[in-house]
Amino acid sequence: MSAVADTAPTLTPERLASFTEIAARRAEHVDRTATFPGPTLRDLHDAGAYDVVFADHVSLVELSRLVQAVSQGDPAAGLILVNSIHAIEKQRARQAWPARLYEDFLAAAARGPVSLNSARAEPELGAPARGGLPKTTAHRTADGWSLSGRKAYVTGAADLDYHFVWAKTDEARPRVGHLIVPRGTPGIEVIETWDHLGLRGSGTHDVVYADVVVPEEHFLEIPFTDGVYVDPVGRGGPSSLLHAVIYVGVARAAQEAFATFARERVPSALGRPIATTERIQSVAGAIEGLIVTAEELVYGLTARAEAGDADAVRRTQIAKPVIARNAIEAVQTAVAALGNPALSRSHPLERHLRDVLCARVHPPQEDAARVAVGRRVLGQ
Repeated sequence: MSAVADTAPTLTPERLASFTEIAARRAEHVDRTATFPGPTLRDLHDAGAYDVVFADHVSLVELSRLVQAVSQGDPAAGLILVNSIHAIEKQRARQAWPARLYEDFLAAAARGPVSLNSARAEPELGAPARGGLPKTTAHRTADGWSLSGRKAYVTGAADLDYHFVWAKTDEARPRVGHLIVPRGTPGIEVIETWDHLGLRGSGTHDVVYADVVVPEEHFLEIPFTDGVYVDPVGRGGPSSLLHAVIYVGVARAAQEAFATFARERVPSALGRPIATTERIQSVAGAIEGLIVTAEELVYGLTARAEAGDADAVRRTQIAKPVIARNAIEAVQTAVAALGNPALSRSHPLERHLRDVLCARVHPPQEDAARVAVGRRVLGQ
């Protein structure tokens, strides 16, 4: 694989379906055992999925299609992929990585799947989406920084190749930014706290950084403008929909499980598959309507935003919780229609239901998005 290609590989429906199949192979095992989907990521790398992630001219629409396909197979793998995409987007936006470190990163990406993630949430603060400054601190040393603090909900914690640790400096005029900490740096301890309802294989544990030595140039400062820390994430608003796309993939997987059950279930009193009844056909139509609405929001707004439509960029803020709500409702509709079988651990719908409920936790959360958009609408 070429770590950075001039053009993105073509994502045909057949190729996307192959990524879904690869991710789905171990999804049940990953969930049952709460193990990191490293072999799945390796297989996706070998199949060329990471060629799309690292292509120089790939669109966010294509990245969204890739994320949905992988997440339809295994949303834990999809989440890890999204976090890596966001980190790469930041690098492309700011070109802030030290040259040698970035060369090492590209070489590693050519050899296998590389995982990157921003360690931002903290036990005391929670997620920083609602404001606040980190307790994690970078202390000045003669050669750079000594990083100390504890982060919560660090997806892929034990298997990260690069940690982007959000911290403040202890300078007279403190600065805020991310410190790039490569895998294997002494002083990193993963605390296995993740015992979650859904996305059990994502390895979203706590991480303690104890006097971690970080070179001077590994500190990427976040600009402070008009009283706000402005942390550009690549292409701006539309990239925030990538997390929502994960759960559209889950909804598609749930739809497939629902349809398979409906075609195979033949009650003795009916004598034919329940898929032939108008009630189940109506449910199937409702599920499709919810998912189509979510997909149209994702792909329509993303395409328009990339084309320079400022209204589309603004609308992504409120679109994310709407997409999440539709994905959740689609899965819940399937579960409600099938009853007990859908809630059995032996049926994939039970796993899909647990996974899709995680959609709500990604920022912007619904109440925050509504307030922000409402203020804009009201001129406040």
